[in-house]
Amino acid sequence: MLGLEESMRYYVCQRYVRMNLGINGLYKLVSQEMQLPPLGGGVFIFFSKNRQQVKLLRWDTDGFVLYQKRLERGTFELPYFNPAKKAYEMPYKTLSAIMSGISLKSLRYRSRLRIEVRKTI
Repeated sequence: MLGLEESMRYYVCQRYVRMNLGINGLYKLVSQEMQLPPLGGGVFIFFSKNRQQVKLLRWDTDGFVLYQKRLERGTFELPYFNPAKKAYEMPYKTLSAIMSGISLKSLRYRSRLRIEVRKTI
């Protein structure tokens, strides 16, 4: 999905954001309100109040990339917002479901065997 990978970290801003903010405005939100490093390799997700628009901001080694999606009909289903927290870390699978219009309430992950391979140097 647009150069985004499961190995990246995804953070959702815990409040609605004006969609007229560009890269500089979103950068300020990440560093000041969310208190996260904008150049740290994370993907930062911002939703509009009417939930018809989403913006994703990420650092791409030599500059910022800003993705935007606007729905013509319907709304994005959002994870639970906790205003006490500055940011919510979201799994890639949940982001993918939201962007595809899949209901989070009916979304269930089946348990799978997961083996982690650690590299030794």
